[in-house]
Amino acid sequence: MRVPDRFMSTAERPIHHLCRISSPFTSPRMTRSALLSVTLILGALTAFAPMSIDMYLPGLPTLGREFHAEAGTVELTLTAFFVALALSQLLYGPFADRFGRKAPLYVGLILYVVASVACALAPDIYTLIGMRFLQASGGCAGIVIARAVVRDLFESREAARMFSLMMLVMGSAPILAPIAGGYLLVWLGWRSIFWVLAGFGVLCLLGVAVWLPETRRHDARTSDGVLGAAARYARLLRDRAFVGYALAGGFAQAGMFAYIAGSPSVFIDFFGLSATAYGWLFGANALGLIASSQINRRLLAHGSATRILSRANTINACVGLVLAAIAATGLDGLAGILLPLFCYLTSLGFIFPNSAALALAEQGQRAGIASALFGTLTYSGATISSMLVARLHNGGPVPMTVVIAGCGVLAWGAGRFIVPAGTQPRVSVGEPVDIE
Repeated sequence: MRVPDRFMSTAERPIHHLCRISSPFTSPRMTRSALLSVTLILGALTAFAPMSIDMYLPGLPTLGREFHAEAGTVELTLTAFFVALALSQLLYGPFADRFGRKAPLYVGLILYVVASVACALAPDIYTLIGMRFLQASGGCAGIVIARAVVRDLFESREAARMFSLMMLVMGSAPILAPIAGGYLLVWLGWRSIFWVLAGFGVLCLLGVAVWLPETRRHDARTSDGVLGAAARYARLLRDRAFVGYALAGGFAQAGMFAYIAGSPSVFIDFFGLSATAYGWLFGANALGLIASSQINRRLLAHGSATRILSRANTINACVGLVLAAIAATGLDGLAGILLPLFCYLTSLGFIFPNSAALALAEQGQRAGIASALFGTLTYSGATISSMLVARLHNGGPVPMTVVIAGCGVLAWGAGRFIVPAGTQPRVSVGEPVDIE
C-alpha cells in the first residue's frame, strides 16, 4: 500500500511504498500501522530539544571543572541552545511552506549531526557554546516541521490528541536522556553524550527518508520571498487567538526550562544528589508529564481543548506560586519542593498539546510559518527564563522557583486576557481523522 500520488512528489513516491497515509485531503481515516509509523517519527523529531538538553544536564558541573569555568558560563551552553532554538525556527517555516516539509528537514538534520560531532570534539567552553548554537539551529527543523505535518493531517481536536500521542515518544526523552547521560558521564565521560546525540540524529535522518511522507502538496506551496514571509509573520502577530494560545503554552514551557536550567545546580550542588540520582529524579518528573498527556488525549474525546487548557493553566499558576513560597521559606527542604514541582511539570501534559493544536487550528495554508512562529514565541520565553535563572543564581532553589512561578502566572494571563473571549477554532482542513 502506498501514499496517494497527489499526496507526494514524483521523487518521493518510491520511498513511501511501505505505508499508506490518509489525510483530511483524501480520507477521514488513517490506518493504525500508518498512524504508528508517523507518530514514532514525529515524536522522535520533537524530541531533539529534550534529548539535546536533558542528556547532558548531569554533566554541567563536570564541564565547569574540566574547562575551569564558572556555573554561569557553563549555563550559557543552555542559553545559546535556547536562543538558536527560538530564532532558527523562523527560517524553517517559510522554507517548509515553499519547498515542502522534507527538504528543509533533511538540511536541519544534517546540520544537527555535524554540530553534535563538533560538540564532542570541543576544546574549550566557548567552542562548545558556539557548537551548541549550531546544534539547536539544526535540531529545531524537526520541531517546526513535525507540528506542521500534524496540522497538514488533522483538525484541532484530533491534532491535540495526536500531539498527546507524540508525547509518548517525545516524553521518553526526558525520562531516559538524563539517566543515560548520568551513566555515560560516569563510564565514558561527557564527550560520549554528544557522540550519542549525533547517532540519534543519524537515526532520525534515516527514519524521515523511509517512513515520513511529504504532506505539503505542490499546489499548496507558496512562492513568497523574504518580504512575503515577513508579511505573513506580521499578519500572524495580529491574530490574537494565535498569539494568546502560543504565549499560554510558551510561558508554561518557559517555566519548565527554568527548571531545566536551574535544577542541576539546585539538586546536585545544593541538595547533594549524585548525577545518577538526579537523572532518576528528572525522569520521574518527565513520567508525570507523559501520563498527563495521555489523560489529556482521553479527555479530548469528551471535552474541548479550550476548556482543558484554561483549567490546566489555572492549576499551573497556583502550583507555581506554592512552589515559590515553599522554597522561600525553606519548608521541608528537598521534600517540600519535590511535590509542587512534580505537579507543575505534570500540568504541562495538558497545556502543551492543546495550546499547539489551538494556535495552529486555523492556519492550514500557512502551517509552516505558523508552526515556526509558534516555536519562536514559546522558545523565546524559554530563553529568557533560563537567562533569568542564570542571572539570579545564588546556589539555592529560590531563583529557579520564583521564575517558574512567574512563568505560570504569565501563562494563565495570556490565556485569560489575550485570547478573545469565546474563541472556538473552526475545522478548516476537512473531516476529523480517527486516531483511536
